[in-house]
Amino acid sequence: MNIRRIPTSQATPGMIAADDIYAFNDLLVIAKDTGLTDRIITRLKFYSIDELSIFIHEDSDEAEISFEDEPTPEPFIDEMLYSKKIRESEEFKSFSKDFSESVSTLSDSFHNISFNKTQINCDDLLADCNKILSNSRNNLHLFDMLHCIREYDDETYTHSINVALICHTIGNWINLSKEENDILTLCGLLHDIGKVEIPENIIKKPEKLTVEEYDLIKKHTLKGYQILKDQDIDIRIKHAALLHHERCDGTGYPNGFTNRSINDFTKIVSIADVYDAMTSKRVYRGPLCPFEVIGIFENEEFSKYDPKYILPFLTGIVQTYLHNDVILSNNRQGKIILINNHNLTKPVVQIGTEFVDLSKEPDLFIKEII
Repeated sequence: MNIRRIPTSQATPGMIAADDIYAFNDLLVIAKDTGLTDRIITRLKFYSIDELSIFIHEDSDEAEISFEDEPTPEPFIDEMLYSKKIRESEEFKSFSKDFSESVSTLSDSFHNISFNKTQINCDDLLADCNKILSNSRNNLHLFDMLHCIREYDDETYTHSINVALICHTIGNWINLSKEENDILTLCGLLHDIGKVEIPENIIKKPEKLTVEEYDLIKKHTLKGYQILKDQDIDIRIKHAALLHHERCDGTGYPNGFTNRSINDFTKIVSIADVYDAMTSKRVYRGPLCPFEVIGIFENEEFSKYDPKYILPFLTGIVQTYLHNDVILSNNRQGKIILINNHNLTKPVVQIGTEFVDLSKEPDLFIKEII
């Protein structure tokens, strides 16, 4: 039996890992001799594992495989892509302009709050968010535009606005009052303010972080709380900055709190934070497909997040991708036309005149939204 090093992008279910594989924080992602599945491959991508070693039998088909370029998707003959329609709309152009201006404004605000001890003006912060929201017709349209604006690549200000907008949408889905939803939106907007005190070269480092660097990044929660603790704002905003990396099963940081010690708004922020982080481009990896992320939440994360919030989030978020154009794992391209409420990652996809029910195709999944 031989061992071959391959790109994670070309790993397929059924391959066997030839080594233990660890994430940047020395977390064991998969053990040696583990058989790869779609979900395990998704985990490898999420943890930025670019390559892995697999066992190859000399007489197997894999021994003859040349791991070079992936198959080219078949030509997609259809009306204009849904995402292209969004990008060419006047609403999106206005949305993009307001979003860009808000990123710049938020950067200035964070630095003034942190280093100049400026008093937070909640009304001004909310006004920027509301200006962005005014360009979307509804929650579904908002996510369409957020998906189309993914070219922004920073890990603090763009992410903070995204999390605020996602929190606002979740607040609508769970029927919060306007006053409560404004506070939740501010929780999302300010949750990562502590990162302004972390060196940018560490936050944007493309290589594997050292243990010391990872520990420093984790301190952004405490730094965020220190920045906000004397501000005249709702205490839940301060708690969100401190506790948004806590998990209901006690596996988070900085305190290892469990469900009852984490307030409701922080639980919502943690969901929005992880979803946006997974689906956004980073200097060390590309974005994950939202359906991969939904699958991770469904299969592995219910113990980490409060079902009271993760269930309505998943039900709502999957609806936002209805009518989007996608690439399947077999590289065929089509359009999502029906959501399966009993199997959220397996909608019905139309490919030309053919209708593919992914719930009846266990080896087929959505690889990319285009």
